[in-house]
Amino acid sequence: MSDNGVTGTPPARLSIGLVSAGRVGTAVGAALERRGHVVSALVARSAQSRDLAARRLPEARITEPVGVAEACELLILAVPDAALSAVVAELAEANAFRPGHIVIHVAGAVGAEVLRPAADAGAVVVAAHPAMTFTGGSADVDRMEGCSWALTAPDEIGLVVGQMLVMETGGLPVTVAESHRALYHAALAHGANHLVTLVNDAAEALAASFSVLPGGGVEGDPDGMLGQDAEALARRTLEPLLRAALDNVLASGDSALTGPVMRGDAVTVSRHLDALEDVDGGIAAGYRALALRTADRVGAGPDVTDLLAPDLTEQLR
Repeated sequence: MSDNGVTGTPPARLSIGLVSAGRVGTAVGAALERRGHVVSALVARSAQSRDLAARRLPEARITEPVGVAEACELLILAVPDAALSAVVAELAEANAFRPGHIVIHVAGAVGAEVLRPAADAGAVVVAAHPAMTFTGGSADVDRMEGCSWALTAPDEIGLVVGQMLVMETGGLPVTVAESHRALYHAALAHGANHLVTLVNDAAEALAASFSVLPGGGVEGDPDGMLGQDAEALARRTLEPLLRAALDNVLASGDSALTGPVMRGDAVTVSRHLDALEDVDGGIAAGYRALALRTADRVGAGPDVTDLLAPDLTEQLR
């Protein structure tokens, strides 16, 4: 920060320290550098972190956490949730926090209380989590444009500073109470992480339904024009359906539901379960759980719910 301390608005240009240079941290740092800030120092202990740092933040100096904190005005702690308390304690023991510091962490399920040692040392603190998935690929930084961030801070100054920093990345700040951080993060994980599992299960089952010819072709497509194998064709088949379903549910909620559970078609649901069991019992179990939850949301009758899980139906209601 500047010599006159925190005013509620970050200066036009900040020196940033990053602990550490993983997929999230380097994406946040690169997004802030696009707005004129500079990542001056970072921690990069693994080969993957050093590679990301070299690609995204090539001018940053690699050093240890205390050195990073001493070199910056804005300190970003981008470590796994489980490691955050230990990193904060390490920095506090070394007296690395100071008045005028801005200290943020980007862990999803943790609020600002974990940063109390920094606040006690006079720093402005805020928990700021981007609601986005990061793969380490080139699209990570671009996807932050328009991304929502969950902010939690112990005071108004922290919230204002957090809002300004989020807007610097092109993001949209939202406020989440300290007591609701786990709920917030659970909702994101349920929607995004479990969607990946769901799509992979659907692709595996769909691929098993195709008749694959020797050499990798698909019946009716012996030259492989539609895909190199059944899995590729399955993903290609699912893509427009899944994109339409996602668009529909984001726009219309439960009214976007279609299919046998919504229609109360227990015969078809039973056939689905039998077919999926032949492919993979785990996929069938996932179908059963989600179908039961779907039945509960749409108020399906006992023909469907008793078929899916008669012993669980009452527990879900």
